[in-house]
Amino acid sequence: MKATHPAVVTAAVIVGAAVGTTGRALLGHALPTADGAIPWATLLANIVGAFLLGILVDWIARIGDVGGWRLARMGLGTGVMGGFTTYSAFAVETTRLLEGGHLWVGLAYPVGSLLLGIAAAGIGMWVGGRLPLPGRSRAVAT
Repeated sequence: MKATHPAVVTAAVIVGAAVGTTGRALLGHALPTADGAIPWATLLANIVGAFLLGILVDWIARIGDVGGWRLARMGLGTGVMGGFTTYSAFAVETTRLLEGGHLWVGLAYPVGSLLLGIAAAGIGMWVGGRLPLPGRSRAVAT
């Protein structure tokens, strides 16, 4: 089967999602959240995920989304980063903070998450734009 076959792409996404969610779960166990505190594990997962996805998106955009690179984009981007990052936990944690009477943390957490995530994605895209492309010179993009 070719790397572009839907079954192969689906398998790459499933395997990638298993890797990503396992990483997020391990991070959550390493950084437990106290009541009323910033959920550091989710914040870190989302920021790191935004940064890595920024790199991947820019790099794959320059390579072209054909053949094996489509498989890499789907397996790594949709699978691994989709499993590693989490909007659902972010939304639930924000709601719990606000409903628990932690107004300032409940407001700072989503605003900070969004701003840091956007910045991380932008920095990741900048980094991705400077990575060498396979089979091409190591010239840096401007």
